[in-house]
Amino acid sequence: MIIPIRCFSCGRPVGHLWEPFVQKTNNKQEKIKEALDELGIERACCRSVFLGHIELIDDIAMFKKD
Repeated sequence: MIIPIRCFSCGRPVGHLWEPFVQKTNNKQEKIKEALDELGIERACCRSVFLGHIELIDDIAMFKKD
């Protein structure tokens, strides 16, 4: 699944914050809470978009028809 452009509940744009979030949390330099706070994601609904997201694009690409 690709990260949604807007929050499902409030409609705030959040898609552009995905890459900075991944960069901050991949190398474990920052905790997830601190990364979300630093990016300005304060609402619980917007946070749930980031916390509940699972990258499935690589798994789905294996089943591509030729």
